[in-house]
Amino acid sequence: MKKQILIAAMLLAGSAAMAQSGMMKDGVMMKDGKMMMMKDGKTMAMTKEMTLSDGTKVMTDGAVMKKDGTKMMMKDGDGMEMSGMMMKK
Repeated sequence: MKKQILIAAMLLAGSAAMAQSGMMKDGVMMKDGKMMMMKDGKTMAMTKEMTLSDGTKVMTDGAVMKKDGTKMMMKDGDGMEMSGMMMKK
């Protein structure tokens, strides 16, 4: 329970980009080297690969494969909305 509260508090703190666009409700975020998934305001560990609405694939290790074939690795604090929009730390 304390861990969930801590994660929620950290997500609320967020990055400047997230603060400008409003709190990300649905998406994924790299936190302390682990991929986390946010859905309907709830945060949980990401346990399987996800395909976002724009075709971007996000793996549980933070690897990202965009629809155009571009690869990248998410860093701690990076987040991505379900639309594929990246939110940098």
